[in-house]
Amino acid sequence: MSSASPPMLPILPAAMLQLITLCSIAATSHPDFQLLNVKQTLTGTKMFKPLKTSEFHQLPNVSKTDHPGRWQLKLVHRDRLSSNVSSTFHDHGRRFHQRMKRDVKRVAGLLRRLSGGGNHDGGAAYEVNDFGSGVVSGMAQGSGEYFVRIGVGSPSRSQYMVIDSGSDIVWVQCQPCNQCYRQSDPVFNPADSASFAGVSCGSSVCDRIENSGCNAGRSCGYEVSYGDGSYTKGTLALETLTFGRTVIKNVAIGCGHVNRGMFIGAAGLLGLGGGSMSLVGQLGGQTGGAFSYCLVSRGTDASGSLVFGRGAMPVGASWVPLLRNPRAPSFYYVGLSGLGVGGIRLPISEEVFRLNELGYGGVVMDTGTAVTRFPTLAYNALRDAFISQTSNLPRASGVSIFDTCYNLSGFVSVRVPTVSLYFSGGPTLTLPARNFVIPIDEMGTFCFAFASSGSELSIIGNIQQEGIQISFDGANGFVGFGPNVC
Repeated sequence: MSSASPPMLPILPAAMLQLITLCSIAATSHPDFQLLNVKQTLTGTKMFKPLKTSEFHQLPNVSKTDHPGRWQLKLVHRDRLSSNVSSTFHDHGRRFHQRMKRDVKRVAGLLRRLSGGGNHDGGAAYEVNDFGSGVVSGMAQGSGEYFVRIGVGSPSRSQYMVIDSGSDIVWVQCQPCNQCYRQSDPVFNPADSASFAGVSCGSSVCDRIENSGCNAGRSCGYEVSYGDGSYTKGTLALETLTFGRTVIKNVAIGCGHVNRGMFIGAAGLLGLGGGSMSLVGQLGGQTGGAFSYCLVSRGTDASGSLVFGRGAMPVGASWVPLLRNPRAPSFYYVGLSGLGVGGIRLPISEEVFRLNELGYGGVVMDTGTAVTRFPTLAYNALRDAFISQTSNLPRASGVSIFDTCYNLSGFVSVRVPTVSLYFSGGPTLTLPARNFVIPIDEMGTFCFAFASSGSELSIIGNIQQEGIQISFDGANGFVGFGPNVC
């Protein structure tokens, strides 16, 4: 069923692979194998070129969409934002190991958040049209995040921001910067913005943020730490953000004066979580909690997209229920009923993936986590089924968090069994091969890109989401997959 193809086997065109992926969404039958283009994937790890410093400000950040009145900015992978093109950047293996170390910390941080309390809720409304931003992917500094370019302040200053569907605050590094990491654009100076307005510590906006306090008894201070050890600390303010031609006033943002971590290249973070202080939450009913993104595949020069508003909801998507967890209102949960390999559904109880009444377990969609995690029982079943159908492929030693790896250095392409996610309500998502068999060096070592969460929680990470349009309809409570690719 899944025999290794000889080196000269014809390579399946990329367009055909995309067609397979889209046709597999919500299908009742599935192809039992796909072709992984080994040679092309390895070439991408060696030939990928980041943007040079001089190109940062030349990258188009807006492109008109097919919908009238809606503009869409580019999403780019962080690989392209390395202002220090060093030997480390060009060493795919080192980038991979850095990324996995950070990913382990990210997941540990999510688990810690779930073991603690929730956060404040509330709302704010702005009159806006559908608007969007482009998404960039990032591995250069060991990060799996994706970046978007938006304008901050008046006049607008363009900045790269990390997008994070598991965070609820928008923040940028600010002058005076007592401790800042290196970013590709000049650090934002509030003194140069006519629209910058500090938030007092007694305001309702300040009350809605966790870890807030009074700075010198007047301004609202904030502090946010992340699972990988990164953090930002500063004051809260109301500021104007610009997405293409759409201007949004009075957005509550953090102005970070003490910042540390793995955000190198980006000016800050754009929180897209389900809480009231995220950008999605602050836009409130005017966008209906609706947004859509398509994360560009790693190691390519292409760009993805991030679009907000009801008009961002695609026709033809396969929709699954969006679940909410009062213990973790920032997270977007989906109902998963099972997993499949090679078109065969595995004997895993749906209870393994269920979000229980106490707020534990469940399946989270997360742009900040790279590798998809499942509870140990589910992961072991998935891994063992995949191994049994790839017994003809030469194995390699496990690497980092991956225990199932292969030596594919002698192949142009190989046949691998499909991997499918069965969602509650019927839809099935069959992943493209490059979303679950990934290169971890330039020599031809590939690994099965799933891992155990070591807990009841499952996380669908950005590697498995790549290239597939994913839409969130918060007002109606659904998450959509497809029909578009990027």
